[in-house]
Amino acid sequence: MTDSVRKVDYFSMTVSDKAGEGVKILAALAQGGVNLLAFTGFPRGRKAQVDLIPEDSKKLNAVAKKAGWTMNPKKTGFLVQGDDRPGALLVHLKILADAGVNVTAMDAVVASEGRFGAILWVKPENVGKTAKLLGAK
Repeated sequence: MTDSVRKVDYFSMTVSDKAGEGVKILAALAQGGVNLLAFTGFPRGRKAQVDLIPEDSKKLNAVAKKAGWTMNPKKTGFLVQGDDRPGALLVHLKILADAGVNVTAMDAVVASEGRFGAILWVKPENVGKTAKLLGAK
């Protein structure tokens, strides 16, 4: 199977850095029918940053509004998925590097049945170029 690359909406927010905060967020999203393509969380000072990449941004925004969450403005990321193999992301990263596009951040994981997924971010001024270079849908 060929790798797929698609542009995705990315939202972030700052939350308390304490046990159970992620559970509260994920429970509210599940109750609101929000399917996540990716979720990351990490400490930021005395707080934590949570990154949410939803399948449907409208559903996420509805849940966020109902829960009273203060979300940062929407940004764009890229979801890469494909068959796992040595160097699976190398071809994508080389295309970007050869074109002078710096990847700001990336998270990748292997899934079951020999599949992988990755989410990557570039600076806003490079979103269009990245989409074109990687053939993003």
